[in-house]
Amino acid sequence: MKAAVVIIIAALLAGCGGNQSALDPHGASSVALKDLIVLFALICSVIWLLVTGFLLWAVMRRRAEARRDPAAERRMTVAVRASMTATVVIVAGLTVASFHTTQSLHSGADAPVFVSVKGQQWWWQFTYRDGNQAPLFQTANEIHIPVGKDVRLELESIDVIHSLWIPSLAGKLDLIPGRKNVLTLRADRPGTYRGQCAEFCGLQHGHMALLVIAQDDSSYRQWVAAQAAPAAEPSDAEAAAGKAVFMSKPCAACHTVRGTPATGSSGPDLTHVGGRQTIGAGLLETTRGSLAAWIADPQTLKPGNNMPLVPLTGEELRQLSAYMEGLR
Repeated sequence: MKAAVVIIIAALLAGCGGNQSALDPHGASSVALKDLIVLFALICSVIWLLVTGFLLWAVMRRRAEARRDPAAERRMTVAVRASMTATVVIVAGLTVASFHTTQSLHSGADAPVFVSVKGQQWWWQFTYRDGNQAPLFQTANEIHIPVGKDVRLELESIDVIHSLWIPSLAGKLDLIPGRKNVLTLRADRPGTYRGQCAEFCGLQHGHMALLVIAQDDSSYRQWVAAQAAPAAEPSDAEAAAGKAVFMSKPCAACHTVRGTPATGSSGPDLTHVGGRQTIGAGLLETTRGSLAAWIADPQTLKPGNNMPLVPLTGEELRQLSAYMEGLR
């Protein structure tokens, strides 16, 4: 029996940590949200104990004894009025606390890093901008941020309602077609934090994840410089042949590879796709094998996504996967 209790408690506590937990905060907004969660839990626990205690007292008290007590009705009236007053005070207090916590999600108007976020079925497009709001470069499903600095995310959707949620860094906020919302991220320490779409948005809603990688200032600047650069030229004959395949197929009409004639905008920017940790919005780890599998049959891996099946020979598939892997 004791072993079972220990196992159950350990299983419950296992959800309190990790790179996607609101109870494992690593930023100012997430700390404020954790404090709010703890406040709600404590107040609700106290209320539950009080209500349960009164119910037990009422059940155990003898009815005949209560009828003989002339002051029982008066005490009941006082108790009901006190309970109503306490309810109003508690609800109002929690509402005010929630309001002030929500404000922390929208701070950072003077943030040094600006990123436009577009939610799509079913992936994330990130456009980094300079101080004048001019676009610097695009990436997909993975963003890097500097530790200790505010990052302003401007959220919008181009199809249905999505919701961006990175539990260890901030609360969730919706992406609504035709409207821009603002969310501020701030990581207090380096690390990789997982995020997720938190609003049901269609068939592959569960496969719409993202990674936020917090780096020290030097590493972040190096990453920005690398991302702003055009795609590297293929390093070997196989990858060079893969580039030719990419340009001759519909790939170039849907995707951008900066520094090449490929300027499509309906799919993710692939300029540095080989350097990302995952593909398919967190579906697969980025390896040559997973790139080849995705290119060969994207609908089997992620049914309903907008990437069509492109007919390729086995040799073309090997060449194209080599080219994609080399885009770092």
